[in-house]
Formats: sequence, structure tokens, C-alpha cells
Amino acid sequence: MCMSYQMIKTEQKALEINLNDPIYGTFAEIGAGQEVARNFFQAGAAAGTIAKTMSAYDKTYSDAIYGPEPLGRYVCESRLYKMLDHEWELMEERLKSNRPDATFFVFADTIQAINYTRTIKGNGWLGLRFRLDPDGPVNEMVLHVKMLDTNNRMQQEAIGILGVNMIYACFYYAQDPEKMVRSLGDNLKDRVSVDLLRIQGDCFNFFDHKLLALYLIKHRLTNVTMFDPRGKSIHASEFLYKNALMLVRGHYKPPTLTTLDALNHCYNQFISDTRKDALKHHLMLELPFDYLLQDDLENDFILRTDMMAALGYDILISRYENHLDLISYLADFKMVHLGLVIGVKELSNIIFEKYHSNKDGRILAAFGELFTQNIKIYTYPAWDVENNTIIMAENMTIPEEISFLYRFLLESKQIIPVEQYNRDLLKINPTKIWQDIMSGHTNHAEEIPEYVRSVIEKIHPLV
Repeated sequence: MCMSYQMIKTEQKALEINLNDPIYGTFAEIGAGQEVARNFFQAGAAAGTIAKTMSAYDKTYSDAIYGPEPLGRYVCESRLYKMLDHEWELMEERLKSNRPDATFFVFADTIQAINYTRTIKGNGWLGLRFRLDPDGPVNEMVLHVKMLDTNNRMQQEAIGILGVNMIYACFYYAQDPEKMVRSLGDNLKDRVSVDLLRIQGDCFNFFDHKLLALYLIKHRLTNVTMFDPRGKSIHASEFLYKNALMLVRGHYKPPTLTTLDALNHCYNQFISDTRKDALKHHLMLELPFDYLLQDDLENDFILRTDMMAALGYDILISRYENHLDLISYLADFKMVHLGLVIGVKELSNIIFEKYHSNKDGRILAAFGELFTQNIKIYTYPAWDVENNTIIMAENMTIPEEISFLYRFLLESKQIIPVEQYNRDLLKINPTKIWQDIMSGHTNHAEEIPEYVRSVIEKIHPLV
């Protein structure tokens, strides 16, 4: 899929849609997103595409049309779906009999652009409900966008371009999901970040929807995106505000009984430590893009995320090489606590890297970037093969010059040793297990959770 690709200018896309007679629909834009319909008017022949445009900037008017938002938030997922539902019902009711050959659509967005004082960075929800055939099934594309331009006018312009890209992608690239995703960034390089994308409907049952997350990362439309164990895209703004998150980075090839032990014990300890401050707790598994096999990208991604999903937790895909960039991304969602699970060997590597990279006197600042007040690092022990012993947070090797700093981090409970773990599981070697599986051996199959084994057996028998 998406072997060759030619970017098309925004004006040309809008004109092609306007001249495509069956495509006919409504634009409903609230907040700062009143720019998408403008592109179709300016392209010419808009009467062939636009049945209605409307904007309810005032909240009272908006509530009268779409109903109130219980939480008082208007730039949110629930608002977008209310807009799509209301406008689609009107479209079908008023125009279906008059235009039986039309492939109807409703485009909606709710946008908050950057404000004068720049305390609001700019983000929004955009959606398109549509038919590809007049009597065909109803389909839907929904996305969340963060705007990266630094002034209001440029952000509004970017939303206008993105809206055109969405409509064009759905009607012209419906048979190629990767091209649909890639085209969302046309004429918008480094101006937006699309960190959630859903494409639903019977016309799109031919591919695994988890691939949408992969394509967003692959084509650099975002550095982070998330989905639940069923593969449905989710967004941090909808569940992290004033709550607590534990994040576990790994290769997950395959998840083993050790993985399960670490998840259970670390998460239980995290909940116990933060129960007073957070109403809800979430555990999420992180798979960095760089960990995937680039020469077999889609198959490796599907296999790994299927194995991860079998564990029952939400999944985060990122382009970040280190935890600092991910922490910066998550800071926007105002969590009360973030817990990171880091094995002692990896933590030792991080500390040594920071030490050797900051011998110019910036060592305190370098550590301060990672060990902030609301971040707790839970260290899971590892088996030391050479010395036949267990390496723990309390006895791992640290540069002597900063041992005082490390002791402070332990005593202040910013680095927290995992208190409970299954000693017998520490000797499990995921790399060796996977090599055995690929070689046709099953010596260590019992060291993989049963529900993960069932995923592997779909592609490689473990008998």
C-alpha cells in the first residue's frame, strides 16, 4: 500500500470535490475552526458540494443546537459526535428524497486556537461522516489535532487545509488506508500533529485498524498515539486529566511471565503510593517505533501489538528515543502522577549516560529534567548471570561521583525499588524465547502467558 505518492495542492483537492457531483454535504464548525468550508467556496463551483454551512460560536447557541456538555468542555470528543449526529440526521431527513443519487457527508469540527497570551496552545476535534455510495453504509473519520503554528491566523489556516485533506482522503483514497493517513499531512509539514485517528464503517473492514496508529507515526504526523486492547484509538485528554498513569516501555517480543509479574507488582505498588492524590489510575504499555523491524514493519507491528493487547492494557506508540520527550508530551494533560517502570539495567544505562554527557556542571539540571516532583520511577530487579545474583535499585552500579545524588533520589522516593517480585521468573530471557520460537523450538513456551501463546500460535505453532 502507498507505494507511490503525489501530493496534491489544497485548492486542487477542493475543486475536484466541488466538481464531483454526487459528493454533497454540510459543514458545521464551532470555535476557531471556521475555515474548512472557506476553501471550497474559494475554489469555485461550491454549490455542487455545500448544502449548508453553519457556525455556533456562542456557547448558548451551541447548547441550543447540540445540547449542553456536562463537563463544560466544548473542544472535546463528545461535542464532536453530538455535532455529527445532529447534522447527519438533518441531512438524511431533509435531502435524502430530493437527492437520491448523492453520496452525503457531514463535516464537523470544534477547535480551540492559540490565545493572545499563549496559555492555550491550540487543539481540536474534526470528524467526517459519509457514504461512498448513495445507498451504501455510513462511514466515519474522526481525528484529534494539535496545532503547532504560533499565531491564531496560521492555526486557523492549518485547520482549513486539514479539513480539506480529510474529505479528499475519504472519498478518493478509501481503498488505501496508508495513503488516506499520509495525505492528511499534505501541505501541512510541521504545522499540525494528528495524535488520534479513527476510521470506521463497513467500507473499512478490510484492514486492521491498529495500523492507523503505525501510519501516523511512520509518516510523522505525530510522535505519540494510543489505542485500547480492541484496537480503538483513544486520546489522553479524555482520561488522564487529574488522574495517574503508569507507563511501561518494552519490546514485548514476546511478553513473558516476567512481563506479567512486573506489570502486576509495579502497578499495585503505584496505586498504593498515589491513591490519596488520584481518582483513577491507568496502566499503559509503550512500544517505541524504533523497536520495530523496519523491513517487515506492518507484520511486526501487528504481531507485537496483538501480543500486547492480549495482556489487556492500553497501548502507546511513540517516536521518542528517551523518556524525557515522552514526559514532556504527557505534561500537557495535567496528570497528578506519572509512574515509569524501568528495569535496573536500563536505569543504570540512563544514569551513566546522563553522567558522562553532563560533566560540564549541568548534572543536577540534567537529572532534574527526568526526576520531577510528580514522576516516580519504579525499578524492577534483574538477574545478573555473571555473578549469579539479583541486581536491585539498592545495589546497582552507579558512578561514584554522583552516588550522593542517587541516594537522594532513593530516599525521596523518586526512584522506588519494586518491593514484591517473583525471584524464579527473573532468569527468563525473552530474546532467547523468541529465537527458539522462530527456530521451531518450544523449550520455553511455558514461560509465555497462555493468552499470549494463543496469539503467537496463529502465525507459528507452539506444539
